[in-house]
Amino acid sequence: MELLIKETLEKLLNVMKISYTGVKITKEGENAYYTEIETESSSLLIGWHGETIGALQHILKCLVWKQGVSSETQIILDVDSYKRRQEESVIHLAERKAELALAEHREIRLPPMNAYFRRKVHTHLANTKPFKGKVKTDSVGEGESRQVVILPV
Repeated sequence: MELLIKETLEKLLNVMKISYTGVKITKEGENAYYTEIETESSSLLIGWHGETIGALQHILKCLVWKQGVSSETQIILDVDSYKRRQEESVIHLAERKAELALAEHREIRLPPMNAYFRRKVHTHLANTKPFKGKVKTDSVGEGESRQVVILPV
């Protein structure tokens, strides 16, 4: 699977005429693969607020799925650890807001975020001390305005 993802991504980058120094694939779960592109053209691949990397990730998934891989297979595409840094920032924000929700005994809303980051927040707060069992989370809103609400239990 890792080889298929790597070869597909490399073909895509070559068609786009994007130079890169490496592509690393890491299996992160039964059906989840973290794919990292190392390149000098990171800003070109990331795009404005990550829109280009999101679109490229979608295209990569579709190309891999078209080759007979189950659509339940998750492929996370990252460029020079951009998404990892974003993820760490969102988790840190969620922890601070969860602490605030517990201290003030009230609901706290996080800024709107995409499904990937909302899922990371839900999972992190549900499974990490000191928040496990003390806060619950929910997603509210529609489309790009969808956000996580943190509530003390």
